[in-house]
Amino acid sequence: MWQDVVDLRDFYRTELGKVARQLLRARIRAMWPDLQGQSLLGLGYATPYLRQFMGEAERVLAAMPAAQGVLPWPGDAPGVVTLTDETELPFQDYSIDRVLMVHALEAGDHQSDMLREVWRILSGGGRVLVVVPNRRGPWSHSDKTPFGFGQPFTTGQATRLLRQHSFTPLRVDRALFFWPFRWRTWLRTAPGWERISLRWLQAFSGVIVIEATKQLYGAVPTKQVRKRARITLPLPQQAVPTARRLCVPEDQGA
Repeated sequence: MWQDVVDLRDFYRTELGKVARQLLRARIRAMWPDLQGQSLLGLGYATPYLRQFMGEAERVLAAMPAAQGVLPWPGDAPGVVTLTDETELPFQDYSIDRVLMVHALEAGDHQSDMLREVWRILSGGGRVLVVVPNRRGPWSHSDKTPFGFGQPFTTGQATRLLRQHSFTPLRVDRALFFWPFRWRTWLRTAPGWERISLRWLQAFSGVIVIEATKQLYGAVPTKQVRKRARITLPLPQQAVPTARRLCVPEDQGA
């Protein structure tokens, strides 16, 4: 179930959204400290987390699913966002080095097709960073945040899904340990909760962050082809021509 892009934008403009973006952005940067010379694609609604890589990565692009909608980004530079079908990404094979998926995997109705497309466009040894709601965390149980929509995951469920589509999980991180309350006093304590809970309460994080690399063996086809049963029709019986004897009149004999 895709959430409307306007609702996503409005959430990140609230105080709660700004704190969530700040804390999650720090975990993403910790996973990818240097993207110098790399091409980066944000899939889903990843634009709140892409700006930190602009000026560092060789290319920064964003793809927003058609069912979600699209908003121009960035506002102070030429747009780099495209509206697309998440199961048919408009990029060539092996053309992207890194893919950041935020508000994507949990919302998609066709998760397998989406992951096959991500595998197809990633370069050899390319990596994907997937951010999904934690099934055990408080954020997945609140419909007042975007992480309360769609399908939440446990760590095991998310890693198995990636393995099934020819990705090898490398690292797992977590973020958003504080409860999604909008009280200003509470939000000021969020960074402290993050530091404490990252060590002692990892099972109850709001989101799970998984980095995985593309496998170049045992690849899954981009689309499965169903073979049709061959239908054999009986051939019509052909008439056998009857041999005719050449008759020569007797009066024309040699």
